Amino acid sequence: MEIPKGHYIFGTVKVGERGQIIIPKEARDVFDIRAGDMLIVLGDEKWGIAVTKADVLKEHAEEVFRKIGEEKHSDDGK
Repeated sequence: MEIPKGHYIFGTVKVGERGQIIIPKEARDVFDIRAGDMLIVLGDEKWGIAVTKADVLKEHAEEVFRKIGEEKHSDDGK
């Protein structure tokens, strides 16, 4: 199976007794994750969990809200 560009499989990690995991070094390098960074853990009972950097999610959320605002303003002009 060929992995599409921009998608990664970093391998497996084991959950420790306190629920901690180690993010593989290659993943930390690709996503520029450093000690002290804030991460968000998202969950869906069907799909599982995902981890992302808080600042990245914030940027995407702000972009979505900006676009919603632009669409609302353009609808007001009709």
